[in-house]
Amino acid sequence: MGQDQTKQQIEKGLSLYQSNQTQQALVVWVKVLAKTTDPGGRFRVLGCLITAHSEMGIYKEMLKYALAQIDTAREMEDPDCLAEGYLNLARSHEKLCDFQKTISYCKTCLTMQGTTVSLQLNGQVCLSMGNAFLGLSIFQKALESYEKALHFAHNNDDKMLECRVCCSLGNFYVLLKDYEKALFFPCKAAELVNDYGKGWSLKYRAMSQYHMAVAYRKLERLPDAMECCEESMKIAMQHGDRPLQALCLHNFADIHRCRNDVEKAFPRYESSMCIMTEIGNRLGQASIYLGVGKCWLQQKELDKALDSLQRAQEVAGGTGNKLISLNVHCLSERIFRIQEKHEELREQVVKFLQCVEELELYCALCGESIGEKNQQLQAMPCSHIFHLKCLQSSGTKGCSKCCRSSMKPGFV
Repeated sequence: MGQDQTKQQIEKGLSLYQSNQTQQALVVWVKVLAKTTDPGGRFRVLGCLITAHSEMGIYKEMLKYALAQIDTAREMEDPDCLAEGYLNLARSHEKLCDFQKTISYCKTCLTMQGTTVSLQLNGQVCLSMGNAFLGLSIFQKALESYEKALHFAHNNDDKMLECRVCCSLGNFYVLLKDYEKALFFPCKAAELVNDYGKGWSLKYRAMSQYHMAVAYRKLERLPDAMECCEESMKIAMQHGDRPLQALCLHNFADIHRCRNDVEKAFPRYESSMCIMTEIGNRLGQASIYLGVGKCWLQQKELDKALDSLQRAQEVAGGTGNKLISLNVHCLSERIFRIQEKHEELREQVVKFLQCVEELELYCALCGESIGEKNQQLQAMPCSHIFHLKCLQSSGTKGCSKCCRSSMKPGFV
């Protein structure tokens, strides 16, 4: 199959894919991959297969095609293609929650400076790196990466990238419990979709609605949370987006748990867990175990709650996520206090304090913890985070953690 025929078949697959005929598109692209003699065409069709398998949640196949794309880029001796290949490799490992490899491949990609495409890709690389640092609960580096991604998005007038970064920042502030910012950023993403997204995939709307739903739930605006989550789920079902379906089911379960309706929460956690396990989202699995543990705690089934929390700890430990471990120690401490098991209680208190120290989840101005309750936060340009009220009351012009001087707070 020559270059022109390869191009025609790739476009045919794209047309099928965009009309939600995903399986037919995959058949076309796989045939192209087997028959084409054009390395450039092979590289492009591998990119199509990577994107499709990412959106379907078939991450091991995504990784397989990403590795093949790297080999093709080396065969072509094209630095632009090689940079794109390393980004796809990083994204594949991000989806599989192998965050250290994600960071390593992102750094490799960022060293490939000087080519037109690699400079355009840098924003996407920084976003993927930020997501990986967040997966490892390294908050300062995550925020620093998101700041860089926004900088590239603004410089390149890349509204799609800006939308994706805003959604990630919404997740970032959900985890740190600044729910005002957690809602602001996905709302900003939704505005970008409305203003610029006529020709975009509906996944951008679904993504912003999901993150809005999570923020609304945290703010206890449960009807708004349910409405946004239902819209996101509808789009995910239409497009066969299994990863987003899993996230929406998880959020539905959390909403029911917040309403103290654990009988509705449990089956939704179970459905979400089935998809998370199938696609390999270990961080999602750990988060579900945490939610199930909270449900058992609400029902005063303390042993069952401890069992779920132990499972959450095991899975989170495998991904390197320390924030879930911190939440596990906090809830376990509460249970052992109820059970009056003093030795186990002391052990959980020590582990909880160690996690807080490791995560640097405290304000360097007042010494109190960050992420313990809903509080407004503010980042400095160095990406260190403080309570907003502390910065306002102290009138500081520099970061007390790194002693870097600054006249203004960070963007996010």
